[in-house]
Amino acid sequence: MPPPPQVVFLFDVDNTLLDNDAVQDDLSAHLQREVGRASRDRYWQIFEELRSELGYADYLGALQRYRVEHQDDLQLLRVSLFLLDYPFRRRLYPRALAALRRCGRTGPTVILSDGDVVFQPHKVQRAGLWAAVDGRVLIYLHKEQMLAAVARRYPAGHYVMFDDKLRILAAMKESWGERLTTVFVRQGHYALDARELARWPAADLTLEHIGELTARPLPPHAGRAAGG
Repeated sequence: MPPPPQVVFLFDVDNTLLDNDAVQDDLSAHLQREVGRASRDRYWQIFEELRSELGYADYLGALQRYRVEHQDDLQLLRVSLFLLDYPFRRRLYPRALAALRRCGRTGPTVILSDGDVVFQPHKVQRAGLWAAVDGRVLIYLHKEQMLAAVARRYPAGHYVMFDDKLRILAAMKESWGERLTTVFVRQGHYALDARELARWPAADLTLEHIGELTARPLPPHAGRAAGG
């Protein structure tokens, strides 16, 4: 059996590789066209309630719960098709795939995301990310609580995690310590929320956008782990 790689690169999806804020804007506009402003607002209210309950975004679950209140609204079928047919690849950040390729020349790249068991893998596949990491996709309810499983599936001497949420990076750093290099990607509303940023320690490194990774050296711990 070959030895494990010296470094594994872990990538979040929403607002790290893919502009999920823009996806939500498109969905909101579609909801308003199909079911009206009041129903749109109700959907997002349910969505936030469900996120508070589950700890992750559940678009289809929110739509199912909304349907209980509007069982004879046939426009919901069009909303569901919008979600399933959405061209997620168009919402990848510039040079996101190139960033994956760049890291992939040093060590395995792995998608490490939170989400439901149906829509999130669908999004990853439709965006072209599943193929870009050769099927190395992990989707958990709370990924920061599953690091032992991550290490078991993808053992390595060192890990590098790219994420737009300092909360996630801080939790992973607390668990893995110097075994992990955290990279904060300042994209999306969480990454720009001053109150949220003030609550958590800084990451080891910060990128203004994921495409920046293609034009700068890899995180220094990753370089040393890879032997140069």
